[in-house]
Amino acid sequence: MEQPLAPYSVCNLAAVNLANVADKEKKAPDFDKLKQTVEIGVRMQDNVIDSTPYFLEENRVQALGERRVGLGVMGLHDLLIYCESEYGSKEGNELVDKIFETIATTAYRTSIELAKEKGSFPFLVGETEEETRNLRENFVSTGYMQDMPEDIREGVLKYGIRNSHLLTVAPTGSTGTMVGVSTGLEPYFSFTYYRSGRLGKFIEVNADIVQEYLDNNPEQDPDHLPKWFVTAMTLSPEAHADTQCVIQRWVDSSISKTVNAPKGYKVEQVEQVYRRLYRGGAKGGTVYVDGSRDSQVLTLKAEENNFSEQTELFEDEEKKVVIVDTVNELDKTDMSIGSEVGDTCPVCRKGSVEDIGGCNTCTNCGAQLKCGL
Repeated sequence: MEQPLAPYSVCNLAAVNLANVADKEKKAPDFDKLKQTVEIGVRMQDNVIDSTPYFLEENRVQALGERRVGLGVMGLHDLLIYCESEYGSKEGNELVDKIFETIATTAYRTSIELAKEKGSFPFLVGETEEETRNLRENFVSTGYMQDMPEDIREGVLKYGIRNSHLLTVAPTGSTGTMVGVSTGLEPYFSFTYYRSGRLGKFIEVNADIVQEYLDNNPEQDPDHLPKWFVTAMTLSPEAHADTQCVIQRWVDSSISKTVNAPKGYKVEQVEQVYRRLYRGGAKGGTVYVDGSRDSQVLTLKAEENNFSEQTELFEDEEKKVVIVDTVNELDKTDMSIGSEVGDTCPVCRKGSVEDIGGCNTCTNCGAQLKCGL
């Protein structure tokens, strides 16, 4: 997870399903519903901080001291499709800017209200009134807070704020797929794709939103969908980067975003994308060149994890996908078998476990043994 944390900090994450805040008749976001959802989300996450059993005292002290939460999103692309707005376009980014401005300002106003009710996060409270005032002034003088409306800055100075951080956009790869919406802030990778499962299987994923659109528009040619059905693989890397920067402006912590680049993308081109992210104010970034790894989580075809066509990379080595249904009784061995990087895979007992795309994955059978949401 691309989340910067202080020592012993706790990453307390949740996500708003933006697909549910679309007014499908008006083809626009229901901003009142969005605000209500964010308000509930912030209060819920703040309560989780007090309800969590902390196994380390250092975690408890840090979590209760900063009261950090990370409210994020899923279903952003669904919302844009319902609004008939193209992800990555100028019009699309203008709408994305309004959506995340609403999320950010609502979250901060809610946290200020919580401070009135329950007090500020303790690390913002000094031993004297003067020290507390200085801490609050330092808080509102940060670069992020400079873009906040004046009422929020004044509210922090007067009442404090309940949470040191409020916003983080996590990937939501598994949870978003379970709900049936686009994951995190990403556009759909494709509207039909294959997701590598934890046992090496390839799970076909079909986006329901396409069928929903075709049901409502029976005259539409399914092979020539409107432009707002853009995918991550057809979107230019520059458009990926620009959308990330629009969102980063309103996120006080970090966001998870992959800039998808086509096969054959050169090192110099990747460098230019990172420079574009830096100039746009992104705190971090990931550029993934399709086919650059011998195993990847998302592919357009089940057999695409065999990258034999990339002879310049694997000229003398044949890579094959192994589909595993069951695990036979393991032979006795002195090998270190487990799910950590460097271990021998417990599924096939042949490959080693490596970090591939953020997941501890077997290099032989492709089994994902340890992976974050």
